Amino acid sequence: MASVRVKAYAKLNLTLSVTGVADGYHMLDSLVASVDLYDLIVLNRRKDKLVSVTMHGRGSESIPYESNNAVRAAESFISAFGTDGADISVYKNIPMGLGLGGSSADSAGVLNGLSKLYNTGGLTELEQLAALNGSDTKYMLSGGYARMRGRGDEVEYLENNMKLDILLLAPASGVSTAECFKLFDSAGTLGGSSDGAVKALSEGDKYALAKNMGNSLVIPAKLISEDVRTAFNELSAFDPLAVNMTGSGSGVYALFENEQYCDYAKSRYRGKFRAYKLKTVIPKI
Repeated sequence: MASVRVKAYAKLNLTLSVTGVADGYHMLDSLVASVDLYDLIVLNRRKDKLVSVTMHGRGSESIPYESNNAVRAAESFISAFGTDGADISVYKNIPMGLGLGGSSADSAGVLNGLSKLYNTGGLTELEQLAALNGSDTKYMLSGGYARMRGRGDEVEYLENNMKLDILLLAPASGVSTAECFKLFDSAGTLGGSSDGAVKALSEGDKYALAKNMGNSLVIPAKLISEDVRTAFNELSAFDPLAVNMTGSGSGVYALFENEQYCDYAKSRYRGKFRAYKLKTVIPKI
């Protein structure tokens, strides 16, 4: 196989609770889900050990090469398995700075793509590499519904195919993750109930799921960003089942009862933010 194409899907945090601090890192408990918004990654074999990564779109061209997680993932794979290198093109469709996990998705996509390109590397081996390439990368290797704990390295995949209809607002301004956690440390807030959300998901109860959604970082993010506050207010006006934030922001989304209500909200939205209609998805790896 000389060339491979891989879709790297974004994620949403349906719950996000900060459960403590260990070794200087915040420990999390989060129910996450993949959504049908993805970056396309194209990988071509080389005849040497070199890696070339080219970014396209969404301002990704400005990412410093030395800090690009896709580069790190490729280099770690080649080092671990002794394969030849690859020319990699990443076509960005996942907006950056919203808490959608685009960087981790690209890392996971590169690992999955190289595994297919060179027909080597099982899931367990890839997960070991993923742990070195971003907190969400291990989960992103497979995606779907999962409960993530710790620094994201403890992943419990959930066999479920419930379809959620989501309207995401994408503020142009981001939220500093470091500042968000610093404010959380001084104010601490609840982040929904992952136990309750997982139970609701297993029972197929979308309404109970909505009641258990939440994010510990919402209040800090609202204090930092007027755009986050505005996005919450604008989505709440449509009376969805729930309004929540993913990651540390600045992406804010609403969960609707069905696709028709979601379509209606998107068609009537007149705010300044770009709006994305999303649906949860189980990626085909």
